[in-house]
Amino acid sequence: MKVVIFCGGLGTRLRDYGENLPKPLVPIGYRPVLWHVMKYYAHFGHKDFILCLGYKADKVKDYFLHYDECISNDFVMSEGGKNVSLITSDIQDWKITFVDTGIQSNIGQRLAKVRHLVQDEEYFMANYSDGLTDMPLPTMVDKFKRSGKVAAFVCAPPSQTFHVVKLKDGGAVSGIEPVNKSGMLINGGFFVFRKDIFKYMKEGEELVGAPFDRLIAKKQIMGYEYNRFWCMDTFKEQQELSDMCIRGDAPWEVWKHGKAGGAAL
Repeated sequence: MKVVIFCGGLGTRLRDYGENLPKPLVPIGYRPVLWHVMKYYAHFGHKDFILCLGYKADKVKDYFLHYDECISNDFVMSEGGKNVSLITSDIQDWKITFVDTGIQSNIGQRLAKVRHLVQDEEYFMANYSDGLTDMPLPTMVDKFKRSGKVAAFVCAPPSQTFHVVKLKDGGAVSGIEPVNKSGMLINGGFFVFRKDIFKYMKEGEELVGAPFDRLIAKKQIMGYEYNRFWCMDTFKEQQELSDMCIRGDAPWEVWKHGKAGGAAL
């Protein structure tokens, strides 16, 4: 199944990196978050990627054009470095299509601009490029296919640490709790679509807006709730995720432990 990844955002919520790097190249450990997202899909056999580029597209292209597999794989070096032989490989069997979808385009516009690349696919997946999870992807995909609906996405508790406050008349506080304990769910990305998704989209529309409203009205969209490990959007989480990589405690690295399941951030 092809995987469309939206890589064109300005990354304004990651201000410490935004001026120098596009959001997908923000590092988690020694690889950018985009690599971690792609590696997750590849683990489940989905290795045909379409990157919807925009802001600093050249840097994303340059990263893969000069990709060094030795950074994340074991290898044998001989002849003083003249000969390097990989023991394992990561992206050798990936197919990556790079498409410039515009700096100011929204997600819906980016998806529309790569329609020709997925129009022959019965199903395809899509991702924001900044979300990490240990979700068992085949379980979600199978449930979606059985549903017969046009679209599905992951629903997850917010990972940020702000609090939800309940007020009574007069401003008296009647309750306060962490937002991730409130029972609220947010759009966590990790979309799966039938090709019919384009019938619900109109020119210029944001994807999670009018098109999703039309899907809701027709009961053609499914939410897949996952409340274990899901995160990434802020600079604070970027630091936490990098620390998890360093400790060897990164639940989203399903390719290392061979299963999907882990703790919440």
